[in-house]
Amino acid sequence: MERFRTPDARFVDLPDFPWTAKYLELRDPTGGPDLRMAYYDEGPPDAAETIWLQHGEPSWSFLYRHMLPPLLAAGHRVVLLDLLGFGQSDKPAAGGDYTYARHVEWVREALFDHLDLSGVTFFGQDWGSLIGLRVVAENPEHFARVAIGNGFLPTGRGTISQAFLAWQNYSQSVPVLPVGRIVAGGCLEPLTPEEIAAYDAPYPEESFKTGARTFPTLVPTTPDDPATAAQVAAWGVLARWTKPFWLCFSDGDQVTAGSEVELAARIPGTRGMPHVTIEGGGHFLQEDRGEQLATLFVEFIRQY
Repeated sequence: MERFRTPDARFVDLPDFPWTAKYLELRDPTGGPDLRMAYYDEGPPDAAETIWLQHGEPSWSFLYRHMLPPLLAAGHRVVLLDLLGFGQSDKPAAGGDYTYARHVEWVREALFDHLDLSGVTFFGQDWGSLIGLRVVAENPEHFARVAIGNGFLPTGRGTISQAFLAWQNYSQSVPVLPVGRIVAGGCLEPLTPEEIAAYDAPYPEESFKTGARTFPTLVPTTPDDPATAAQVAAWGVLARWTKPFWLCFSDGDQVTAGSEVELAARIPGTRGMPHVTIEGGGHFLQEDRGEQLATLFVEFIRQY
């Protein structure tokens, strides 16, 4: 599998992001050399609570910079992964290198084969939820709690928002994918030029953006999607999930609006939880209301 690696110099002096990436090697399913995944592992390694925060697309772990300080101040261990194709991780060069199943397996390998995590509290948004909920459902013994903000787990059998379909079409047709401006467009609060540049940092050339372009096409939108069977199986597990499951969607996201209703209706662990609607947050609620979200998240972990 051919891959690109973003120069480290692209990630120097990022605003409000003092954390340094660590790296692990993941199996190349095509038989090539291992692929390098970047991750961040902050806080006490022996903390009572371990939190996994997962970004979606086209963002990377920089998205969580406002949430990390409150979580670390509460004494938690916090782990973040840059998905392959994003952030400081290797970027497979061909669109066919990216499949939903491969990303689920790469994340599973990173969390459990390499980092050996257990008792995990998971938070996911956007593709972080699509991948993360699959990992949770396929490895439930490793998780203590789940929190989802602006996320979902589509099977291809339901309704997909017009906002997502418009984004899917745009991602495939625009000649140059303006990643930083796309993230900014998913926020209600304006991003600074430096923050927009940080979201552009992983991509020195258009050829590095194959993952960002391909991910929208991997969302199951029809019943014959290659991922549908695995999605349905994951829902079978989630329909029996009784551990705490917290929903914290924002009020300004058109892409996932309404998904919290389905999650609450189908997952037993959502019952009795202090679900919240984050006011003044767009699709990337971690940008708009990161500190508030982290404070509520800390309280959720403390209570449940």
